[in-house]
This record gives sequence, structure tokens and C-alpha cells, in this order.
Amino acid sequence: MKKTTTVFLLLLFIACGVKTTQNHLNTGNYDAAIDTAVAALRSNKDSKGKQEYIYLLEEAFSKAVARDQREIKMLEAAKNAAESEKIYNLYIGLHQRQEKIIPLLPLRLLTPAREAQFTFHDYTSEITKSRNAFAAFSYQNASALLQSYDKAAARKAYENLAYLNTIYPNYKDVTILMEKALVKGTEFVYVTTKNETRIAIPKRLQNELLDFSTFGLDDQWTIFHNSKDKNISYDYSLTIRFQDIVISPEQTHEKEFVKERDVEDGEKNKVDGKGNTVKDGKGNPVKVPNYTHGKVTIYEFRQYKSCFVKAQIEYLNLKSNQLIGSFPLSSEFVFESIYAKYKGNKKAADTGYYSYFDKKQVPFPSNEQMISDTSTDLKLKLKTIIINNRFHN
Repeated sequence: MKKTTTVFLLLLFIACGVKTTQNHLNTGNYDAAIDTAVAALRSNKDSKGKQEYIYLLEEAFSKAVARDQREIKMLEAAKNAAESEKIYNLYIGLHQRQEKIIPLLPLRLLTPAREAQFTFHDYTSEITKSRNAFAAFSYQNASALLQSYDKAAARKAYENLAYLNTIYPNYKDVTILMEKALVKGTEFVYVTTKNETRIAIPKRLQNELLDFSTFGLDDQWTIFHNSKDKNISYDYSLTIRFQDIVISPEQTHEKEFVKERDVEDGEKNKVDGKGNTVKDGKGNPVKVPNYTHGKVTIYEFRQYKSCFVKAQIEYLNLKSNQLIGSFPLSSEFVFESIYAKYKGNKKAADTGYYSYFDKKQVPFPSNEQMISDTSTDLKLKLKTIIINNRFHN
């Protein structure tokens, strides 16, 4: 019974695969049909159940080759250099399609008894010719883009050259042109801070916000400097304008309250309903917890101090001297410490208070420390603003 079920499931799986392959073929998705058939024929290709895959593979391969050759003929007749990449990719596709099938050969058909027929061709010459044509067009196009002063054009040229270098490594001076495109396409941003408040900004906070090496932005086309390089013509400035800093007074709030409840206080003998002592099997008295009424007065102390920093991020185009973006930036850091004392039975207090009883009053942080402690949050928010508002597309 188990063997019959296994055979049935196998036949069902093959039938579904054949149907999928046939659907791909009927809809003109020839390469998907080829991939499905090839995958099925990698194991037990000579089994009777795989015969349909071989017929479908023959048909899909023949139609795919004919379609690609028609398209190549049409593109070559147009003599449009811009289509050279498409022609190259079509020849690559023709070659790769053959390579998928060759490892499976021979494929034998039972009805009629013959070997499956596939017409293969050596496309080396066509691939080389079309690759050379595409390389020449791509190189010329990238060179033209680099004649422009537009940074976006330089970045496009770099992308084209990088792709060209993958299919035709070291074509002419492509690597030199890539370096040129990288420099021309890079945006240089000068980052600075401006204090418009009446409070001194700690050096640590400024250093943290200006240290872009730790931001992890990884932007190939944007370089941030926090000190000017006289040899660089900067494209943009990013200014962090501190507008307001509010620091609360040091506060200690005291709260007194009383807790009462029954608390465990040692043990006592267990007694029955008649007042007699209950004993265990060895004649020893059974012990149970002894509870007494407990009362404790708790004195809770909350130390509190806060710092709020408000700033504005401004993007300025240094070439046109125009403001191109302004974004609010703010952060609040709160210092809070709780400690407590008690008078009476400690066990009457909630256990959550025990940790407070072990603490003592701590020194309040200085104003400078409070401002500096906002740096982590400010840096994270500044990073988000930069990521969401790139200097280039």
C-alpha cells in the first residue's frame, strides 16, 4: 500500500511538472519551459515518465532560438549602435541556453525511437563581434557624459564604465575613466555647527556630531568634511544650528507613605480545630509560618534633572548659495535617580522597593554633562535626516 502511494505521488508530481512546462511553452516563456524540463531531466532522464519533458525541451529550444535569431536580424538591420548591448546579450543567451542542455545529451525518445534533436552553433565569433560593438558604444557614450559638468552625468558614466569593465575587463583606459568619473561625480559637503544659544556647547557634543566617520553612511558619491580642504571646491554645506538649550533645575522630590500587611515572623506549631498540636508520623509537631501585623513608613526620594536641545539642520547649495533644505533636530536627556529609606518593619513594604533601600543619593550631573549626554540621540536623528535627504539622486 505504501509503495503504491509513493508511485502515485511521483506520477502526480511529474504530471504537474509537465503541465507547468507546457504552460510556459504555450505562453511564449520558452526559457522558463527549458529550465523546468532541464531540471526534471537531471535525474532518471531515461525513465518512461520523463519522455514528455524531452519533447517539450526540443520544441521550447527550437522556438527560443528562432525567436532570438529573428530579433537579432531585425536589430542588426537597424544599424543602431545603441542596440549593441541587446544584440550582445541575445548572443550570450543563445550560448548559455545550449550549455544547459549539452550535459544531458544524449536524450533518447521511445516513440518514435530516436535521439532528441538540437541544432547547436558556435557563437564565439558573434559574441566577440557584438561585445566589441557594445564596448565601443558604451565607451564613447561614457566619454561624452564626462565632457559635461553635471555630476549626475558623471555618476551615470561611472555606472556604464563599471558594467563595461565586467564584460570587457581593461578595455582601453576604462579604469582611468572610472576614476575620473568617480571624482567628477562626488559631492563634497562641508559640515559645521553654529551656536545661537546663550549656553556653551560642549566640545564633546560638537565632536560627536561632526565625526561622520562613525555614522556608517557608506555613500560612494558623498564625502563629508568637518574641516575645510583648500584644494576642494565644496558643493554643499550642512550646518547644525543650535537654537535652544533648556536645562531644568536640580530637583529632589520626597514622598512619605505607610504600608501595612501581615508578614511572616518565624514559625509556630500547627493546631487542629480543638486547639491540639498536629504531629507528623514521627510524633514531631508540624510547623507552619507565623504571621504578625507589620507596618512600615517609607520615605521615597526622586532626583530629577532634564536637558532639552533644539537645533535646525540646514542644507545649502554653495554653488548657487541657495538654501535647499531645512530640518528640525531635537533631543531630551533625563537624569533620574530613586532611593528610599524606611522606618518600621521592612517586610511590610513591597519587594520592589527593596532595591531602592540599598541606594543612596548620588551627585547630579553637571550642565555640560547633561548637554553632552544628548549626543547619542542627536547623532542617530541626524543620521536619519541625512539618509532620507541625500545630496544626490
